[in-house]
Amino acid sequence: MALTSTSPRPPGGVSQEWQDQVYEGDAQDVLATLPAESVHLAVTSPPYNLGIQYAGYSDDLAYEKYLAWLRDVWTALSRVLVPGGRFALNVAPTSIKDFRPIHHDLARGLRDLGLIMRTEIIWYKQTMGRRTAWGSWRSPSNPHIVPSWEYVLVFSKGGWHLPGDRAQADISGREFEQFSDGFWAIPPERRRNGHPAPFPEALIERLVKFYTYRGNVVLDMFGGTGTVAVVAKRWHRHFVYIDRSPEYCAAARIRINETRASSAPSVKPRIAPSSTRRTRASGTTAADGQGRVASR
Repeated sequence: MALTSTSPRPPGGVSQEWQDQVYEGDAQDVLATLPAESVHLAVTSPPYNLGIQYAGYSDDLAYEKYLAWLRDVWTALSRVLVPGGRFALNVAPTSIKDFRPIHHDLARGLRDLGLIMRTEIIWYKQTMGRRTAWGSWRSPSNPHIVPSWEYVLVFSKGGWHLPGDRAQADISGREFEQFSDGFWAIPPERRRNGHPAPFPEALIERLVKFYTYRGNVVLDMFGGTGTVAVVAKRWHRHFVYIDRSPEYCAAARIRINETRASSAPSVKPRIAPSSTRRTRASGTTAADGQGRVASR
């Protein structure tokens, strides 16, 4: 899956040349040119609308305008997801004093578009170091809760199941057990590459291996410095990278070109005993409850 030069828009028809590309442009515009029902997993974190200095974005829209803009992006995304395709949306609680439950508002908007909400993963970032925003110190008057986590909200289009060849699943049994615990303790990315809020690769790797088969297409429409594309390429998935910033596109292109596909051997799926299959199908497990195992 060789990286080609940046293209303003993918070709039409049945050509596969639109895959494994860096697209410099507006998310809605580029999504509108992709083939319908062609993407198996989208992973993204949109601009936070907190006045953060992203290259190429106005990050200070009125809140309702911000939600309307993202709804248009989600509508364009829904068209390109395959039946059963997944969308993993990373979003953080915003502010402390003037708290806005943006994760609830975005989830409501996506459900209104007809997407199925599958789960919410807690990405525990372990960032509770030096802090000063205590609110009313040692008093019930107005104490603050400082979020040391972000959410990864996961949706499906049209149904719960993603068709595919099970022999192309490359997640090990140990990884599956770890990743299926929705508490993911992964430190934030320290290497910024010129971006204010990059993904850690470990977070994306979990999503890619848990929710896709090898050969599937993974998309990030706010691609930043290319972490989603890098991880997709490494694990033998096709990628589609979109960002309107020439700086981020250039950084992503370098990272992708330097990435080599993993040479890890294929993983043969282990068929669970029939009794275990019945238990899992019923939605219950012996460990059902608050058990925590894993880690953005």
